[in-house]
Amino acid sequence: MERILRYIFSKAGIKNKKFVEFGIEDGRQCNTANLSINLGWSGLLLEGNKNDVANARYYYEKMNNIKPSQVKIVHCFVTRDNINSILAKNGFKGEIDLLSIDIDGNDFHVWREIDIIKPRVVIIEYNAFLGPNISLTVKYDGNFERYKKHPSGRYFGASLAALVKLGKEKGYFLVGCDSYGINAFFVRRDIAKGKLLIISPQEAYYPRTDLGEEGITAEFKKIKHLEFEKV
Repeated sequence: MERILRYIFSKAGIKNKKFVEFGIEDGRQCNTANLSINLGWSGLLLEGNKNDVANARYYYEKMNNIKPSQVKIVHCFVTRDNINSILAKNGFKGEIDLLSIDIDGNDFHVWREIDIIKPRVVIIEYNAFLGPNISLTVKYDGNFERYKKHPSGRYFGASLAALVKLGKEKGYFLVGCDSYGINAFFVRRDIAKGKLLIISPQEAYYPRTDLGEEGITAEFKKIKHLEFEKV
């Protein structure tokens, strides 16, 4: 993750070292941790689980090289209806360097709604169990909880192809995915055109490391009866 981001920003440039990330759990393994702890970035972390928020605050407070105002950690359940107001309330508007989205559910719908900030780079989790070709997202539910929707945990988020289409609408292109089949990396077209290669979903896709032996087709059969939206 760190190497991927380092490479992307070496090409796209860094503006203000500001980030927003939501779906951080306890903050230790979130995508922006290294940026704030070791590289002096500042930003906003959002999480819907109270215990995780408490643990994250404790973790960051122990870091001697992080100033008290450098990383703000807020307890809230992010939806497409409240995300812009949450960002505004916490002082985030306009251009930032990085947005990271990992909420195991309405990721596509929330990213589509965000218009108050203008990230240079976006990291978003994709649902690799849907494969590299189909363009689907789960139907929006403001109270989405992944394992309540289906015990397999396979019903969440959106396919990589769907996120690529949304990214294009918002002015971003796909530059790659991590090898774990989890995160996709998008860069804003106006700052990176000609500096980074545009990658197709099929070229960038990696299967999940926890994919069953029967493969993607078998995994999709478990959830294909649930509500999806074609993109």
